[in-house]
Amino acid sequence: MKLVTFREKGKQEQMVGIMKEDAHGILPIKKCGLPYSSMQELIENINPTEWEQLKREAAKQEPPYQMEDIVLLAPIPKPAQDIICLGVNYRAHAKEAEEFMHMEFDQAAEKSDNSQAIYPVYFSKRVNAATAAGQEIPNYSGLVDGLDYEVELAAIIGKDAKNVPKGSGKDYIFGYTIMNDMSARNLQTRHTQWYFGKSLDGFTPMGPCIVTADEFSWPVRLKIESYVNGELRQSSNTDHMIFDLDYVISDLSRGMTLKAGTIIAMGTPEGVGMGFQPPRFLHPGDVITCEIEGIGTLENRVSARQDGENQ
Repeated sequence: MKLVTFREKGKQEQMVGIMKEDAHGILPIKKCGLPYSSMQELIENINPTEWEQLKREAAKQEPPYQMEDIVLLAPIPKPAQDIICLGVNYRAHAKEAEEFMHMEFDQAAEKSDNSQAIYPVYFSKRVNAATAAGQEIPNYSGLVDGLDYEVELAAIIGKDAKNVPKGSGKDYIFGYTIMNDMSARNLQTRHTQWYFGKSLDGFTPMGPCIVTADEFSWPVRLKIESYVNGELRQSSNTDHMIFDLDYVISDLSRGMTLKAGTIIAMGTPEGVGMGFQPPRFLHPGDVITCEIEGIGTLENRVSARQDGENQ
C-alpha cells in the first residue's frame, strides 16, 4: 500500500491518503473510517483490525481526488525527531568519500560480511520541514559552494523499538520512502561533525509516498538510482549496503529507543557529485531525480533564487 500526505489545491488542510495507481487518484483514509489526520498519528496508533479495514475499503472504493486536484506533500512533513542517517554505507561510495574528504573508510569499505565490518557511521539530520516531490531545493549561494545529492532508502519505524534482537528488525518497520540527503560539502568538510552541512532548511527532499513494509520481501533488495538533468549518476542496489536494516535496528536499539515514526536513512551508493574528478556539484536550475524500485520517483529542482528565499 502506498500512503501519502496531501492537501486539496486551494486548501490548507493536510490529509493522509492511499495512492491508488490503477485509478490514478488518492483515497483519504478518513473515507475508509480511520480517524487519523497525520501520518505520524497513523503510524503511532493504527492497529491490526484497522489495517484490515483500510485494505478492505481501499479495494472497493474509488478515489475522490485525482492527482491534478491535489498537492502532494512529504509523507511525514515535519518529523518528530531528527532523521538518523548512515554515512558511507555502500562499499564503492566509501571509497569516493574517502578521496574527497580525506578520511579513512577503507576498513568498512573492504569488508563484505556485516558480521566482520567495523562500526557503522551514524549521524543525525535536522528537518524543520521535509521537502516534497516537486518542491524546489534552495541553493544558498554565498554559503554553499559544493551542493550535492544523495539518493537513499529511508525506513520508517512502526512501533517503539528497544533491545531488538538480530533477526527481528523486520517486525519494527512500518514502510519505506525515498530521501535525497542533500549536502553542503564545503560545510560538511569544514566541521568535524556533518550536522550543519546536512541540515540546512530544504535539504531533506522526501517522498513521494511511504510504501508499507508488507509490499517487499525481506531483506529488501531494491534498485536505487539518481539522475541529474536526465543523466544517470548513481545506480546500485540496496543489497550492496555494508550494514543492513536488521543490523542497524538491533544495533541502535541496544542503547536508545527508536520511537514510532523514526526515520532511518540507509546511506547512498557511489556516483555523488563529490565522487567525480573534478567534482560535479549542483547548480541553480538543475533537476535531481531519485528512483527506488517499488517506491517511485522523487524529483526536485535547485532553486535559482538566493539563499533559501523559497523556504
